Amino acid sequence: MYARCLKRVIDFVLALVGIVVLSPLFVILIVLGCVFMGGNPFFTQQRPGYHEKVFRLIKFRTMDNRRGADGELLPDEVRLNRYGRFLRSTSLDELPELLNILVGDMAIVGPRPLLVQYLPLYNAEQRHRHDVRPGLTGYAQAHGRNSVSWEDKFAMDVWYVRHVSFALDVQILVDTVRVVLKRDGISSETAATMEAFTGTPEGVVAEWKAPE
Repeated sequence: MYARCLKRVIDFVLALVGIVVLSPLFVILIVLGCVFMGGNPFFTQQRPGYHEKVFRLIKFRTMDNRRGADGELLPDEVRLNRYGRFLRSTSLDELPELLNILVGDMAIVGPRPLLVQYLPLYNAEQRHRHDVRPGLTGYAQAHGRNSVSWEDKFAMDVWYVRHVSFALDVQILVDTVRVVLKRDGISSETAATMEAFTGTPEGVVAEWKAPE
């Protein structure tokens, strides 16, 4: 009952309340984004959601549009300026996703929506992460964020899909607040955020063990 009906109702109400209560903060971040990003403070991108249906995700921009002499965008770690790092470390860049939650593309808690180009790369088990709406935060974000491997992250996502409950969602929200306050797992060891997913090689399995 919770997963099929109540979760969506709760998500809608919380998203609506969040947008109203945080509207002054939205205005401040929009103004700061215009200043520090040199224009449009928003970043939008197509992402796969529930049952792999593609929607347009909206976030606050964390990388500027600086380009090299050849006209190409500079590397992520260069365009991720100080203001962008602050937004990511505090997860404030995710706030506009409340709009995605309000219209039903996302949930408060669920597997994070990734890139469309990853869809053909998932194996049969990993693909189950799309059996629920993607989330503003998720089990993997509260237990490693970008510091764990793709295989571990997907294993956590699928485990969550198979164990959705109100109590689990509340625990994930509590753990997310703790992780954000500590600013853990913002980047992987070798990238400004997370290396691109290129598929799971044959024989590679997740090291993460599901809680008993």
